[in-house]
Amino acid sequence: MFNISSIYPKQEGYSFDFDYYINKHMPMSIELLSKAKGFQGVSVERGIDIEDPKMESSYIAMCHYYFDTLENFMTAFIPHAEKLQGDIANYTNIEPTIQISKVEISM
Repeated sequence: MFNISSIYPKQEGYSFDFDYYINKHMPMSIELLSKAKGFQGVSVERGIDIEDPKMESSYIAMCHYYFDTLENFMTAFIPHAEKLQGDIANYTNIEPTIQISKVEISM
């Protein structure tokens, strides 16, 4: 299984509209990608800061798509890449870091 992650690092002067991301972007993204062969699931995480003891998260948000193969993901994503990537400006000014990983252990 492969994990394709979009990671939004915390940076000076960032903006991130979670309402838009959760209620508009992600439903659109899930609708476009979840019907593809090899789709296993998706998760979205929101970074949080803790006051006591003081611990700050490094990332604002992370989105993880899971597919059987990298080829399955690419087949699903490429036809919709322009639409999905074009929507980023509607919820953030952060350029996401993309991480592609082979999942070695999953429970």
